[in-house]
Amino acid sequence: MQFDLLHVGPLVALAHILGVIAACHAILNTRTSQGAIAWAVSLVAMPYLTLVPYLFLGRSKFAGYADARRVENELLRTRAHPPEWDTQASSAGLPTQQLGFRFVHSLTRLGGMPFLPGNSVRTLVNGAATFKAIFEAIEGARHYVIVQFFIVRDDALGEMLKDALIAKASQGVRVYFLYDSIGSFDLPHRYVAALRAGGVETHPFATNRRFVNRLQLNFRNHRKIVAVDGECAFVGGHNVGVEYLGGKPPLSPWRDTHIEVRGPAVASIQFVFTEDWHWATQQLPEFDMPAPTPGDSPDSQGMHCLVVPSGPADKQETCSLFFVEAINAARERIWITTPYLVPDEAVFAALRLAVLRGVDVRILIPCRRDHRVVFAASKLYAYDSLRAGIRIFRYQPGFLHQKVILIDSVAAAIGSANLDNRSFRLNFEIMVLTVDRGFAQEVETMLLNDFAESLEIDRNEYRQASALRRVLLHVARLFSPIL
Repeated sequence: MQFDLLHVGPLVALAHILGVIAACHAILNTRTSQGAIAWAVSLVAMPYLTLVPYLFLGRSKFAGYADARRVENELLRTRAHPPEWDTQASSAGLPTQQLGFRFVHSLTRLGGMPFLPGNSVRTLVNGAATFKAIFEAIEGARHYVIVQFFIVRDDALGEMLKDALIAKASQGVRVYFLYDSIGSFDLPHRYVAALRAGGVETHPFATNRRFVNRLQLNFRNHRKIVAVDGECAFVGGHNVGVEYLGGKPPLSPWRDTHIEVRGPAVASIQFVFTEDWHWATQQLPEFDMPAPTPGDSPDSQGMHCLVVPSGPADKQETCSLFFVEAINAARERIWITTPYLVPDEAVFAALRLAVLRGVDVRILIPCRRDHRVVFAASKLYAYDSLRAGIRIFRYQPGFLHQKVILIDSVAAAIGSANLDNRSFRLNFEIMVLTVDRGFAQEVETMLLNDFAESLEIDRNEYRQASALRRVLLHVARLFSPIL
């Protein structure tokens, strides 16, 4: 026993010393005070459990990364931006009439991209419709295809995508394939090798090009983008895996939404891919944009779209502020669907103020969990939201993964961003905001169908929970800034 203590004692002391050092590092480098407190307390109190996770997750801002990515993006936007950004006004017309000049001005400055008219957008509900449309677009490609996903699996759906891309490359079509190195950590080398051997330009998106940061798990590229020939683009919540087709019990059926965009906004979506591809490869993909047709003119009828990319290298916290502005713009209703309800204080305050203005505020979340701690934290935020007058619904049939915002009866945003700190500050995301009453009506109908299959929760659920369960919920929320 004495021999064991002689060995264990120094190890315990070393763990606490390293915990204090890591806590100091967290205080100096974590982007939010809540996150700094969460890491510091856990590292000092439980270094045996938190030192290793901090090594992978905690260094949310490391030397040079944000500055290097920001400078690269600014150079690209100055020298290689789509010509549509120069020829079409972004602060006049329908968006300003429906949402106000200040809203349009702030969001275009926030995302660094303009509102563009003359688009058509349609919703793709669930995986079958989404991938049917994507594969049809790839099949019809004549010049180039770009594909970017957070998760790519080597399963039946992944094989279909690989075969489709290789087939187009064999026809002389340029194919670019970008996947996140952490989200697709289990993607086997043979899958990537087969794509490259088939002529597909394939590359992982890594956090940083330097070996010292290869243990970094933050700053993931959570975007999902497919574009073909500059004519159509797909954005939304689906990744590549059979679970997104409902093939993974007990989460199935999987509820998700993508959109198909046609028109000038496709160039903006492609440019987001260009920034990511250039960061990953230091090369620019070759895009031959189609010549504009009479239907593409600024005066033509069509939907107005704003592409809002966000990421940890932004000057502002773009994603969080996008949610705040969308909520503040609502005068009648703001409906949000998200798999993870872990808002920061700014977003939560905007939601509460919307209720006080008399806005119909609804949030739709899943009733099934895919991440235990995040799910527990989401439940407590749901109960807090109820006390503020926010209506919370749980989707019953299966796992809800869609990311949708409906603003009044005039605008809707769909993309990859969740209502949590990872999307707000740690991941690269993309949202497409569409201002059009017809499209907003389409999204409203889709969400009403979802609400019809959901259960609205009330305050009694929390009150009736056991004391232990309530304690566990509060403990989970302590980690919300780093989830």
